[in-house]
Formats: sequence, C-alpha cells, structure tokens
Amino acid sequence: MSHVSRRGVTRRTLLAGASALVVAGRASAALPADRITKVAPVPMRDVTLKPSPFADAFAANRRYLLSLDPERLLHNFYVSAGLPAPRPVYAGWEAQGIAGHSLGHWLSACSLVVANTGDAAVAARLDHALAEMARIQAAHGDGYCGGTTVDRDGKTVDGKIVFEEVRRGDIRTGGFDLNGGWVPLYTWHKVHAGLLDAHRLAGNRRALPITLGLAGYLAGVLEPLSEAQMQQVLRAEHGGLNEAYADTYALTGDPRWLRMAEKIRHRAVLDPLTAGRDQLAGLHANTQIPKLIGLARLYELTETPQHAAAARFFHDRVVRHHSYVIGGNSEREHFGQPDQLSKRITEATCEACNSYNMLKLTRHLYAWQPCADWFDTYERIQLNHILAHQRPDTGQFVYFMPLAPGARRSYSTAEESFWCCVGSGMESHAKHADSIFWHDVAPAGALYVNLYIASRLDWRDRGLALDLDTRMPAEGEATLTIRRAPRAVQRIALRMPGWAAGATVALNGRPAAATMRDGYAVIERRWRAGDRLRVVLPMRLRAEPVADDPSLVAFAHGPLVLAADCGPASAAYDGMGPALAVDGPAVAALRADDAADVHRFTARGALGEPLTLSPFYAQYDRRTAVYFPTFTTAAWVMAKPGYLRAQAERQALARRTVDVAYLGEMQPERDHLFTASKPETVQLHGRSARKLRAGETITLTLRRRPGAAVLRVVYWGDQVKDRALTIRVDGTPVATERREGPAQEGFVAIDYPLRAAGEQGKSAAVVQFAGETGEIDLYEVRMMSAVEAESPSLT
Repeated sequence: MSHVSRRGVTRRTLLAGASALVVAGRASAALPADRITKVAPVPMRDVTLKPSPFADAFAANRRYLLSLDPERLLHNFYVSAGLPAPRPVYAGWEAQGIAGHSLGHWLSACSLVVANTGDAAVAARLDHALAEMARIQAAHGDGYCGGTTVDRDGKTVDGKIVFEEVRRGDIRTGGFDLNGGWVPLYTWHKVHAGLLDAHRLAGNRRALPITLGLAGYLAGVLEPLSEAQMQQVLRAEHGGLNEAYADTYALTGDPRWLRMAEKIRHRAVLDPLTAGRDQLAGLHANTQIPKLIGLARLYELTETPQHAAAARFFHDRVVRHHSYVIGGNSEREHFGQPDQLSKRITEATCEACNSYNMLKLTRHLYAWQPCADWFDTYERIQLNHILAHQRPDTGQFVYFMPLAPGARRSYSTAEESFWCCVGSGMESHAKHADSIFWHDVAPAGALYVNLYIASRLDWRDRGLALDLDTRMPAEGEATLTIRRAPRAVQRIALRMPGWAAGATVALNGRPAAATMRDGYAVIERRWRAGDRLRVVLPMRLRAEPVADDPSLVAFAHGPLVLAADCGPASAAYDGMGPALAVDGPAVAALRADDAADVHRFTARGALGEPLTLSPFYAQYDRRTAVYFPTFTTAAWVMAKPGYLRAQAERQALARRTVDVAYLGEMQPERDHLFTASKPETVQLHGRSARKLRAGETITLTLRRRPGAAVLRVVYWGDQVKDRALTIRVDGTPVATERREGPAQEGFVAIDYPLRAAGEQGKSAAVVQFAGETGEIDLYEVRMMSAVEAESPSLT
C-alpha cells in the first residue's frame, strides 16, 4: 500500500426542486454567477445512510419528528390569527412567549428528511403544516404568521403588538427581549428559515408564497427605521435573519431582500470581527454565530471581501481559542476570555445550538476553500458533540454538554421541554447524509469524500455510484466500491484526517497512485464497476492540554475524545474527578485494553483507583470525566492532602444522602411520583429545573431513613431573595422560605430539618412546595440523614 502523508407522491416528485444547502436556490437569472463557491455537497437525494451510529440517530430523530403534532406547534399561530386552535399547545418553551422556534426547526428537519429519503409520511406531515400556515397567514391578511406572545399588565397577549410597536419606532430591549417579547426576531428567523428549506429541500410549492409574505411583513416593519433605531433592534437576539433574507434574495433576485439582509448588520459585534478583533468575551455565544453565517452567505452573493474576512476570523477564534476538546464552545451560554478554559470546565459547557451553527459556518468556509482542515473541525464536532447530544433510543436531546468531572447528561422530554437545543437537535440529526460527499462545482471536477460514514452514493448528475463501507468511528478503515462509473476520467479525493498520521490508500489491493492536494489523496482514472479503494487511517492516542493550564489534559484516540467512566448517571457522584500521577508524557498513564475494542483504555488514578476510558459520545447514561489534572509523582505528594480533604467532604455528603430528585428530568421525576399544578420545565445555569410561581404547587415523594432528617433544596441564589414558597412534608408545614440580605451568587443549597419519623414506621415522605410570591426555579431536592445544624452552603 502506498504511504500518503497529510499536509498543513413518488420519490422523484417529492424531491423535485430539492438542492444542496450551500448553493441552493440560484433560481433567478437576475443573479450573477456564483464565483465564490468552489465545491458543493452532492445532493442528499443521492446519498443513503447504511447501518451506523449516524443512521441510528437519523432513525430516532425521524420517529421524534413524526411524533410531534404540527397543529400543537401552531397553537399560538391559530390564536394570533383569530382562528380556533384545533389542538392544545405543548408545554415547556412552547407554552411561553418563544413559541414558534420549534416549528421552524421542525420544518427544516422534515425538509432535510424528505430531501434525503423522499419519506412520504414526513412529506405529508410537512405539507399539512404548510397548508395550515397558509390559512393562518391569509387570516391575517398582511403576511404576518407568528406565534410570539407577550405579557402585558399581567395578561398574555398576541406578540404581533411588538412588531407594530417597532414599526412606529417604539423600541425597547434588554438583549433577550424586544418590547417585552422573548426573542421574537430569533423565533421569526427560525420560521423563515424553515419555510425556505421546505421550498428548496422538500420542493413543496406551498412554502415560497408563505415565505414571501413573511419576508414582506417584517421588511415593512424594519425598512423605515433609521440606522440608530435598527441597531437598537439588533441588540435583541435575532438569530440568522440576515442569512434568511440573503437566501430569499438568492431565490427571487428581488433586490429588496438583499437590502434587508445588509441592513440587518449588528455593528457592535460584526464591525470588530471584520477588523480582526476578538471581543467575544462576555457575549452570548449562540446569539453571535448566526450573524456570521449570514455574512458568509452575503459574501457568496455580493463578493464583498469584508464579509468573508469576518466569517473566517470568527471561525478561527472560536475553534482555536474558545472551544473545548469535543469541539463545542461556551460556558453558561457565553464566551469567556480566549484561551482561558481551565476554570470554565463545568456542568454548563458546550450549548448544542452553538455546535449546530458552527457546523453550518464551517460548510460555507469549506465551500470557498476546499481544504481538508475544515472537515477535521467538522468531524470533531459531529462525532464528539452532536452524536453525544442525542439519545439514539428516544431521540431526546441535551442542552448543555457537561464536561465537569462526574457530570451526567440531562435529556429533554418529548412534550415538555422544547428548548432551543431540541429545535436545533431535530435538524442536526436529520442531516447526517448532507456532508459525506462533495464535488467541484466546475464540470468534470473531483468527488470529495469528507466524512467516513457508511453510505451508498448514486450520483445521478455524474453517473457515478459507489458504496462506502466502514465501521468508523469504531475502526480506522474504509472501503469504497465502485458500482457504476461514467466513461470519462473521474477524480476521487479522499480526506486524509490530521489525526491519521501514516494513512494509506490501496486500489484493488495494490498501492494507489495518489496525488496529495490540500489534505486529500486524489486518485484520477477511468473507474470501472468493481474497483475498490481501501483507506487505512491509523488511530493513535494523544493528549490535548488546556491552553491556560497544560497540566490539565484530555485524551483522544483517532477522532474520538475519551472519557473516564465515573459510574451510572442514576447514582450520586461523590468524587472530585480522577487525577493522574505520571512522570513523562500524559499518554503514558493510559494502557490499551486488548480484551475490548480499540478505543478502550485503562489507567490507575493518582489515588490508586482503576479507571476505564472509552469514547465520550457513547456514554449516554454514565457520569464521565473528560479533563484530568496531571501531576508528577513528586508534585502529587504535595497536592494529595488538599485533594483528599475535598474528596472526603463529597463522600460524607454521599453517605448522608438517602434519596435525591433532579427536577426537570423525566426519569427522576417519574421515580419520585412527581406532580405539579402547572408543569413547566426550564434549563438554566446548566441544569434542568421546574419553575414554581405564586399559587402553584409541586409534589414529590422521597425515601427517608428512620430518625431525624434534613431536606436540602437547591435554588439559584438570586431567586431566593424577595420571593417566597412554603414547604410541607407529609402535610405538615416545615418552612416558608424567604431570605433577606443581598442575593447570593451561583447555586445555593438550603437545609430544612425534619422531625424523627422512624417511630411512625415511615420509609417515605411526601414533599410539597407551594409558591407564595414571585417565581422560583427548583433544581434538586435531597433527603439526608441528620447531623448537627448546618448553614446554607454553595454547591
């Protein structure tokens, strides 16, 4: 084998009109030729996933998409238009002012499924939703079609009032609201983008007229605004509105939409990036990424070089200076200082929406410059974050991907969550076939194999068909078998990943005559049915240190990030996370486990405990440790006493704990007979919670031991002040929680002593929380055996 090194309805009807994501929609002769895009993905209709973790994720996601009722997602839309709502609204975010964002992602996800597989059931469900949206829009009569609501004087009113106020120049925002509405422009973008995808990808003829009505209504609101007024509007999170208008221009050639796309430029963020300045620290991460995707799209349509400069600079800064080892970014949804991650490895790292959007941005940049490095980034995020964030059995999603030692994943519920990351998750797992194969836009160009995902290609436009068989990421080998080929010479370019030093390529069992170009092994020949290309990508173990603390390392094997198994997610974790004492390189602490798969390693922790490391993404129901403090054996002698003290405190808590319920999570709530007068799940500060308002109740049952006990409740610190709730245990009032003094920072655990119950023979306690004033989020309720009185402590 040659050694290559790496350098720096019918299906056809349903798919009519569907096209690739990056270059979709060049429908109007009014547009100039796209001279920017050098490569494009092979249309999804030509790619079929074979059995793999990606196919499992796609199938689970399809089941979830079909389980959702579009009439429930449209509930607020009907009400806004004065039409009877045939079905009740969903709970969670859908029951709040942000209703509609899920619908937009659902439209896009369904369109992706139809574009990929021609799925008749999904296409029919999509068509019904669009028919209802057309009816709703017609009832408004002005192009409006939205589900935003807003609270005014204690009443929930139609959010259309926000847009009409803005039209008049009445603009108020605190960053995540616009005139009191929760991110109405963000939600509007999701719907606009979903309609565009229904037109471009699913080929549904209902979608474009709705899109143009929607675009026209909002443009009518924003066009009269002065530059200063527009910048005030853009302080509110507005998603990728600039991208949506740019794509609408690309479809129609109407310059009105291009003017709108360029008007939606948030200068406070985009001007510094255009100038090459990283001022991201403190900014809400996912608010910013779509703005850069929009600039990238505008660059493709206008060739304005500043747009490209900003997009490239932003991508480089986020990937190289603001991202964790799994490819995700942000802590508690915000960027920190560049290259300062060691103190930001918490339970609130890596919001999934951020990675969804970074993958979109990466595709644009790759389309302009087809170098394999872009897909090294793409692969890292897709394998280690996106695959990790969806349970392949239920199809439910994780908001934050916690990287703190001993952390576990908190999954959405089917009908009570609808977080932003549920919406983007629907899309992420509908598009696993969209970036495997790319091609040169120029005629007779190369076919690029960018992702080694088991699949079948039937490339109709070029007459090439092949099978890509691989067990990636489980092993570093792949075989391409030609089934059909054109008579002309065809180039196939195989990505040689940066992690695969010493990769080899063979053609029909012999070393391939490959030319290396931009990180690809390029083989040019007249292909024949039965030709086989075999790629071997050696997987080696490596340590990746944190920039601001090189003694804190993560491990990867080939493309996969490894994590230590810290026990089942259902069990409490009483450790600090494993440390390693090793003289020499950190990888010397790990040993391959020959009895298991190639990605399984063992190690001995600094305290002598056995450790097993395996791919992080697949540890769906385990607590994990991704980053490891490392010491030389001499340094460990000095550090050990402090480490042991902190470990002992955690272990003491574990011994005292009888039972614990994590609120806002499906299985823990079921296990504790959870009921609520108004069940609203929230995901804030890196954890799930239940919101309790005045007049509402939450009840659950926890185990207890005989004798006195302590009930520990975890709140968010600034919510305890000036708000009140009453706690009852077995019907007896225990406390009315109302704290005076300054608000506390972070999570706060407050203990409530309970009387001895052993003589009554009770093994369980019914705990009820009743809201008195304001609203409080309840994160965790823990039943513990009693010790001497303790003061409230930060967790």
